[in-house]
Amino acid sequence: PRSPVAEAYRSLRTNLAFARPSQPMQTIVVASPGPGDGKSTTAANLAITFAQQGQRTLLVDADMRRAVLDKTFDLKREPGLTDVIIGAATVEAAVQATKVPNLFVLPSGQFPPNPSELLGSPAMREVLRAAKELFDVVLFDSPPLLAVTDAAVLSTLVDGTVLVVRTSATAREAVRRAVGQLRAVHGRLIGAVLNDVDMRGGGYYG
Repeated sequence: PRSPVAEAYRSLRTNLAFARPSQPMQTIVVASPGPGDGKSTTAANLAITFAQQGQRTLLVDADMRRAVLDKTFDLKREPGLTDVIIGAATVEAAVQATKVPNLFVLPSGQFPPNPSELLGSPAMREVLRAAKELFDVVLFDSPPLLAVTDAAVLSTLVDGTVLVVRTSATAREAVRRAVGQLRAVHGRLIGAVLNDVDMRGGGYYG
C-alpha cells in the first residue's frame, strides 16, 4: 500500500477525478499505441484503486482479439462483452465479482469476427448505458490504437481516454500517430500514463 507504484495509481485516480471537475468522469478507456505498453496492467490496477476508494467499479475487457483480464483475475471468459452486445446475456448476468471488494469484471466473451463493428453498434451504446446505471466507474481495456480501430471507436462513446506510454519502449512517432487517431474521431484524450519508469533513480524528487 505504501509503495511508489501504489501511490502513483492513487495519484492517477485523483488526477482523473479533477480532469472534469463539473461532472465526474464515469467512463474511461485505457489505450496504448502498440502492444506491450502495459495498458491492461494499468487498467487493472487503476480499477483496483477506484474500488479501494469505495466506488463500485466495473472493468470491461474490450479487447475481443487478445483478452487477458479473465486470466489476470482468474475468471471465466464467457459469457462476456460479446455475448451482451449480441443479446445472448445481460450485463448483470455476464459481470463477475473479483476478490477485490467493489471491483467487478466484464470479460471479453467469445472472440467475434467483427469486433470494431460490434463496439460501434447501437447495442454497445445500450450496454454502456446499462453499465453506467449499475456502477460508479466503468473502465475499458482496449486493443492497441495503431493495431486496429477498436480503441478509436470506443473513445467516441466514453468520457475520456487515457494513453499508456512505456518508457524507453514506445516510439515517439507511435505516440503521435495514436493521438492523431483519437483526434480524428473526436475522442477526448484526458492524458497519458508513463509506464515502466525506473524508480531507483532518486525517488519522487530525483
